[in-house]
Parts: sequence; C-alpha cells; structure tokens
Amino acid sequence: MISLVEQLANAALARDALKVRSLAQDLVRSSPLSSLERPINSSPEALIVAAALVELLAFRNHVPSPSWTDKVGGLESPFHLLNAAESMPRLRAWCEAESPEPLRRRKLFAPPDYLSEV
Repeated sequence: MISLVEQLANAALARDALKVRSLAQDLVRSSPLSSLERPINSSPEALIVAAALVELLAFRNHVPSPSWTDKVGGLESPFHLLNAAESMPRLRAWCEAESPEPLRRRKLFAPPDYLSEV
C-alpha cells in the first residue's frame, strides 16, 4: 500500500492541485508530522518532492519535520508545481522568486502561499 506521503508526492508531480490539497489535509490530520516515515517505494524525484512538502507542512504547522527530510537533496532540473507556470512567464518568475524555502532549495517552485490553508 502506498503511504499518504508517497501519494502526496505523486499527486504533486502530476500537478494535481486538488488532490495535493486533499492529501495534505489528510496527512496533517493523520499523525504527527515529525513522526512520518521516509517513503520506501518512491522514485528519487518523488522522494525529493515528499521531503519538500513534508518540511513545508511541518513549518506551516510549527512542528519539527522528520529527520529523514534533512538527508534528501534536490532535483536535477527545476519543477513547477503549478501547470500554468509552464506557459505563463510572469507566474513562473513569481514562483521562482517567492516559492517557500523548503521547496525552493530543492528546485521546486510554487506560489508563496502554496498549501498555506491546509
């Protein structure tokens, strides 16, 4: 069975914003973020996205992130979590400049309020 963390990362890689939001809400409600286990069956890209999103959710909820997230690096190429950023240069530039730090340091880009209402 795929964990909620893995489902969240896969939804983000698919740029399925509605599913990402729903899964993020489920994840925050399911267990303490600081005790989430490292995804086992994820691709390297999904693991990076999972670490970034878990860190972001932990930061937004004022709790420590799991220790495994510190050991996960970044993507080789930039990835925009919003589909529209691919075709809208100003949105893309805004996301690249203002993306939350846990995302930006792993070359993931989204608006500054990404998942702020979870």
